[in-house]
Amino acid sequence: MARRRSLRLRTRVTLFFAFIALLAGIVLVGVTYGFARNNLLEDEYTSAKQQAFVNADEVRTQLTVDPLGIGGYFDDVLRTAPSGFAVLSSAEPDAPRAASDQLHPVSDFPERLVDAVRAGKSGIQNANIDGTDYATVGVFIAEYNTGYFEAVPLDETESTLNAVLTALALGAAGTLLLATLFGLATSRRLLRPLSQVADAAEEIASGGLDTRLEPESDPDLDRLAASFNEMADAVQTRIEREARFASDVSHEMRSPITALTAAVEVLDARRDDLPDRTQQALEVVVGQVRRFDSMVIDLLELARLDAGATDLNLELLDMPDLIGRIAGRYGETDLPIVIGSGSPQEVTLDKVRFERILGNLLENAHNHGGGALRIELQPAGAAMVQLAVEDGGPGVAQSERDRIFERFARGSAARHRIGTGLGLALVAEHSAAMGGRAWVEERVGGGARFVVELPVEASQ
Repeated sequence: MARRRSLRLRTRVTLFFAFIALLAGIVLVGVTYGFARNNLLEDEYTSAKQQAFVNADEVRTQLTVDPLGIGGYFDDVLRTAPSGFAVLSSAEPDAPRAASDQLHPVSDFPERLVDAVRAGKSGIQNANIDGTDYATVGVFIAEYNTGYFEAVPLDETESTLNAVLTALALGAAGTLLLATLFGLATSRRLLRPLSQVADAAEEIASGGLDTRLEPESDPDLDRLAASFNEMADAVQTRIEREARFASDVSHEMRSPITALTAAVEVLDARRDDLPDRTQQALEVVVGQVRRFDSMVIDLLELARLDAGATDLNLELLDMPDLIGRIAGRYGETDLPIVIGSGSPQEVTLDKVRFERILGNLLENAHNHGGGALRIELQPAGAAMVQLAVEDGGPGVAQSERDRIFERFARGSAARHRIGTGLGLALVAEHSAAMGGRAWVEERVGGGARFVVELPVEASQ
């Protein structure tokens, strides 16, 4: 089952900061809004209650002075809040004795408040009347065994609370945005050492063995840098030791191989004087000794490349002429050489390395592809040029196209053929040394197409 991909660490850190800010914002908005609502409503209830008691005292006085004019008093004199109204209850529960708004009977007020006033108590309660929120106050007037009810609208309070909630929400959104940006910046700062480690590791993997991390001012990061540098030192020491070992072994083998080659060549020159079976054995020995000699030469060359002892000797090269001469040197005098339109005629490269690249590709085509079919030179943008050698052999399987440029690697079609297994590795090494790369692809019509991309002007 495919492994489910998780979010990047930087994304998770940023989301963590955003989540904390969101959670804190929700809590802060909730607490602040609740506190503001309670205070505003408390102030509104206190003001409504005070005004209702004042109005109730005035109604009591009016009932004492002119009970028959109480209706006119409610209509003309009694002061209630804008859009508010007041009711003076009578013996009949649902009929107002006097009211500032005849559309509202006592039954519009909360039942619990009405019952409390009839029981001789006073109180205040929130109520929704005809879709509008009111603070309703009930005052018992003991002298006349009646109740005074007043409703104060809460529209302004609700508008104020809505404005407060909007401001809090905008503040929370701004805080969330700032926290997200802060989280992003913090994650970049926290993960920068990891990025530096990754970059350094990639640089080492590409051949920069002297790459090291600079110590930071943080003790924890200094420990990371020190550990990485120690590991890089160990890797560099081991690789250099192995390169020296390969170089030493190759050098030590060079002399006996040279002597053995000379002896075999002497025997080969007198092949006709030997019996048939001995000639067959000699043919095998000659082939293996020559292959061994070629392998030692290739190993010495790779050892020099690994040690970085070979500098670039750059010079201006006439590509069509040089390609033709190299092909002739390898016996490919009739091989078609295609120079693409716009391809540069002259490039600045290391001549010896280029000859080695093209020679190894031609040799590879001869050994494993039935011989080269053509050489092609094409431009690859303004600064690069591509050299391709095509053959009509079995080609290279997709799964082997990367590893075929490794040392001693062989394609499945070349398991039992001649060659050292180092030719394509040298092609890749020399190409990389000049700032290029090498790969293999399928040739149209069958076979393999080996491509080397090189800069038009290489640099040290």
